[in-house]
Amino acid sequence: MEVNLAGSSRETTVRVTEIFYSIQGESTYAGQPCVFIRLTGCPLRCTWCDTEYSFYGGTWLSVDALLAQVAQYGCRLVEVTGGEPLAQPEAVPLIARLCDEDYTVLLETSGAIDIEPVDRRARVILDVKCPGSGMTDRMHWPNLDRLTAKDEAKFVLADRADYDWACEIVARYRLADRCTVLFSPVFGSLDLRGLAEWILADRLPVRFQLQLHKYIWAPDMRGV
Repeated sequence: MEVNLAGSSRETTVRVTEIFYSIQGESTYAGQPCVFIRLTGCPLRCTWCDTEYSFYGGTWLSVDALLAQVAQYGCRLVEVTGGEPLAQPEAVPLIARLCDEDYTVLLETSGAIDIEPVDRRARVILDVKCPGSGMTDRMHWPNLDRLTAKDEAKFVLADRADYDWACEIVARYRLADRCTVLFSPVFGSLDLRGLAEWILADRLPVRFQLQLHKYIWAPDMRGV
């Protein structure tokens, strides 16, 4: 369910592609109702990106107006996503305001931008860019050292090479000791059983996840 973003004034501070209420499809919160705030813009161009429509356009909203729209859903779980939400500096005070309002706040970020300024009450879901994304060179590696037990590191895997690379990164940074680690197959590209069997064979301390929303609704459907 989408909210109509039209009619905002030019005094707004955050550029928003869409606000919608859906089932959380990923992370340890998968399956829970969640309000999504998708901010506009992204400096990365991952080969498997499924939200290219968020790169441009959008509507400017004040944080107050945005919070008013979020409150309409009566849901306490909120995710700030993109695009790359941290590409907008205003995302940082937005996240803080959501935390001040006692929402459980998830931040889905690419890992390319420093997460140090983000309110520590938010739960960071950091997408560690595997080689198959074409964006590994854009990673801000100090971010991995900033993850804590409430945060999650997500690896989107396109093939066996991505899997092997991800295993090496998990071991090098001791990520499984630091936070929850998610291994997520590129939708429609990597055999699910194969990935599950690799994880089991290597006895990895990771969570195998699917994008639930792409199985509930059409894979290319927006606003879900």
